[in-house]
Amino acid sequence: MMYLMLIILAVTIALFVWGKFTPDIVALLSMLSLYLTGILDAKETLSGFSNPTVIMIAALFIIGESIAQTGWTALAGKKFVEWAGNSITRLLFIVTLGSGVLSGFVSNTGTVATLMPLTISSAWSIGTLPSKMLMPVAFGSNTGGLLTLTGTPPNIIVSNALAEAGFEGFSFFEFALIGLPLLLIALLYFRYIGYKLLPKNKTNNKPINIEDTLHKWIEAYKIEDGYYRLRIRSISPLINTKLENWHFEKDYGVSIIRLKRRHPNILKGIQTFEEFPTPNTELRYHDILTVKGETDAINRLMITFRLGLLPLEPITNELKHNLINQEVGMTEVIVNTNSMLVGRTYKLGDYFKRFGIQLIAASRNNKPLLDKEITIKVGDSFLLRGSWEHIDELKKQHEHLVICGSPEGMAKNIENLHFKSYIALGSLVLMIALMVFDILPGVMAALVSAGVVLLTGCVPISKAYKGISWTSVVMIAAMIPMGIALEKTGTAQIVANGLVNYLGSIHPILLLGGIFILTTAFSQVINNSATAVLMAPIAVLAATSLHISPAPFMIVVAISASTAFLTPIGTTTNAMVMAAGGYKFMDYLKVGAPLLLMFFVITLILVPIIWPF
Repeated sequence: MMYLMLIILAVTIALFVWGKFTPDIVALLSMLSLYLTGILDAKETLSGFSNPTVIMIAALFIIGESIAQTGWTALAGKKFVEWAGNSITRLLFIVTLGSGVLSGFVSNTGTVATLMPLTISSAWSIGTLPSKMLMPVAFGSNTGGLLTLTGTPPNIIVSNALAEAGFEGFSFFEFALIGLPLLLIALLYFRYIGYKLLPKNKTNNKPINIEDTLHKWIEAYKIEDGYYRLRIRSISPLINTKLENWHFEKDYGVSIIRLKRRHPNILKGIQTFEEFPTPNTELRYHDILTVKGETDAINRLMITFRLGLLPLEPITNELKHNLINQEVGMTEVIVNTNSMLVGRTYKLGDYFKRFGIQLIAASRNNKPLLDKEITIKVGDSFLLRGSWEHIDELKKQHEHLVICGSPEGMAKNIENLHFKSYIALGSLVLMIALMVFDILPGVMAALVSAGVVLLTGCVPISKAYKGISWTSVVMIAAMIPMGIALEKTGTAQIVANGLVNYLGSIHPILLLGGIFILTTAFSQVINNSATAVLMAPIAVLAATSLHISPAPFMIVVAISASTAFLTPIGTTTNAMVMAAGGYKFMDYLKVGAPLLLMFFVITLILVPIIWPF
């Protein structure tokens, strides 16, 4: 059985390295092999899918998605770039520190996904290349995951493995005792050594950010013409009436785009919005209406209904701050040859309203279309505003409409905070508090917080499921039986005995170093979660056979599982920045090897002091 076990393990690692199949498929094949060869029974084979670690990680993805959807990660990313100014070294320090701090609370992948476009844009704007910044972001996120229990899956895996072995697991911020020194080492390394080793790769990835996109739309559609904000004054006849009582579009040619409630406030300082006012929307004193229409029509509306005119910000800021947020976006739609709309005459505003979508502007041959009713031609383009779900529904019903851009992707780069933003942040704080004060087990604390963000709508359920990295979740669940098989067949015991006999018998620190080297070697070629699952039982057995505490060995497994600095395939974050930075395989080895050596030395010095044998 043991030799069969070793063959399955070797083939599994080879498939991970080969990369022909996704990690979850490899893990599932490995899991099935353990069952079909009789090494594990059905209950043991499927045990990973009910493991608290897997459930907790899925919940953490939902919480992380809520933080991204409600604007916190975009706001943090923007602040990092603002603080950098025009200093290249300051930007390098900030993006590395920022990715490290964010990844302590948001997934490493989510952190890099958020900071990567901002880093690329900022690198170009201050006169350097993205290849000088992106690898520090990836390595910083890997290191920052060591700041908290939930920062990266290996932390949760080793803590739960320790608890399952009958020992006390790690507290929420306990990892920071080693994570902070390592993050500091990474910052100093990239500031004084790593930056010089990073390549100068020229890439064609100057990003089109929101401002650029809005400028293009403003120029193409002349959006600034006829765009106004009006306030309902105390003497207005509109107060306490409904929109359906007034035929603004029919009688005045004015479209009501958005309504902001300013009086009364639900809570002090909280303003509410109606993104898409309906005929039943009731108008109140001090409401602010965002409208679009010709200047003469707006003047007539203001006089008739005694409305006040509010000053506009520069039009780009107006659009970004008042018409786009995490739930509502704008997109450009182009009619192609096969569209059923071609040749038909529509009142465009009424037509798109059927889908819950507002028509902001229309264009033909790069010239604005001002007619309310037009006969649609191939190549006509429309600027639309709506929720992502409604735009997606429009796309499904009209497969020959070309949707340009992604309001959903745009939403994650909007840093405007709203009431749900604070609920999402509060849910994260709640989870941390429940763990720190040991009120609930980690998995239950994560589920409670995930439940809060789902029930309050901080992240729609459809987006929550999309935000879960199912590849990672399935892979971890399918790899847990491998750890069981290593113990059941005695393979883990033999490896542990080998480490103990050759290294532990000399000194526990040598054993610690051996576990670090073995774990980091695995992490360079297979997923860090799978590495932690494989090495956790070996580390526990090695420590208990020497009758010493397994805590320092499990900490080392967590650290070394997050040190995939030598290859682009060790972690998703490394792979994410590879193309954007134009990196080659050897770039990772050249930049990552010195950092890995530093981590190895610092770990062997500090871990035995913080967690004595």
